[in-house]
Amino acid sequence: MTYLYLKAFHIIFVVSWFAGLFYLPRLFVNHAMAEDEASQARLALMERKLFRFMTPLAVLALGFGSWLWLGYGVSGGWLHAKLTLVAVLIAYHLYCGKLLRDFAAGRNVRSHRWYRVFNEIPVLILFAVVILVVVKPF
Repeated sequence: MTYLYLKAFHIIFVVSWFAGLFYLPRLFVNHAMAEDEASQARLALMERKLFRFMTPLAVLALGFGSWLWLGYGVSGGWLHAKLTLVAVLIAYHLYCGKLLRDFAAGRNVRSHRWYRVFNEIPVLILFAVVILVVVKPF
């Protein structure tokens, strides 16, 4: 597979993964606000299905990114910063899984306002990663 195809697939899976990272916490906002059991059950189902769908997308994004890094010698100081942000993003993804399990078990202790702020974390990471990759400031 050529370098440009690898890069294209990496970008496709990163964009797809981020779509899930943007939407799942938004579902948490709605779930934290839901008062009736039917809405809570519907949101829990949506959260579970989305998380199950976005996890393989994350693995593929990470796999193609690793292939670019290790197979084609992509390097630079900007890459170290990007990889640090990717590690934060993986932790965020895993924490979303924990929050999902908490909702499913009826153990949510966070307000909808907290989830609104939590929802902005991947947006900030996306801004930083795109700037690092495009501008390569160091």
